[in-house]
Amino acid sequence: MTSSYKIAVIGGTGKSGSYLIQELFSNNFPIKALVRNPQKYAQFPAEVELVLGDVSDPKAINRLLKGCTHVVSMLGLGTPPSEPIIFTQSTQHILDAMQAEGILRYILTTGLNVDTSYDQKGEKTKFGTEWMKQNFPTSTADKQAEYELLVNSSVDWTLIRLPMIDLTDKNPPISTDLQDCIGDKISAKSLAEFVIKQLFSTEFSRLAPFVFNQI
Repeated sequence: MTSSYKIAVIGGTGKSGSYLIQELFSNNFPIKALVRNPQKYAQFPAEVELVLGDVSDPKAINRLLKGCTHVVSMLGLGTPPSEPIIFTQSTQHILDAMQAEGILRYILTTGLNVDTSYDQKGEKTKFGTEWMKQNFPTSTADKQAEYELLVNSSVDWTLIRLPMIDLTDKNPPISTDLQDCIGDKISAKSLAEFVIKQLFSTEFSRLAPFVFNQI
């Protein structure tokens, strides 16, 4: 079944993104990954189709999405760090390319600091949100603006809001909540599995759930 789909992946060379690539590969999904550093090519299975480029370049995004059916972004600021406005830049390029290619499903990750109209954040989540706004105002504002781009788009998106990511192959049960993040962390393995389930799910269509491991 999975051979009839091709998943475009952005941020696959990142710490959590590498878990996603491996999980997609283990589930026999054809993968097309954007890589800005050629030295990181070797970390992918040989079957992964690679596109050299940067998310700030719309031509690179167009090449990546050509022939794909779904788009997943695990984009972070990276190393060396990208510009703090990279989130709106990348999502705008992705939305444009999705429209050109007729792709509808877009799944991406972000932090706890993004606010939605249906939030009822508890004190811990509020504290984390305010800390990010004070210490990383530009990138935090850009992630909020990215959410607004999604809301105003016509695509079937899911924005996954995350606590700290634990880089482990352990995959304890996860919980989701649309209003508050009750858990303190999520394992990279659990996150990868959740993302793959969302590829064909409408449960969180055009929503921004908090996702975390159960306490």
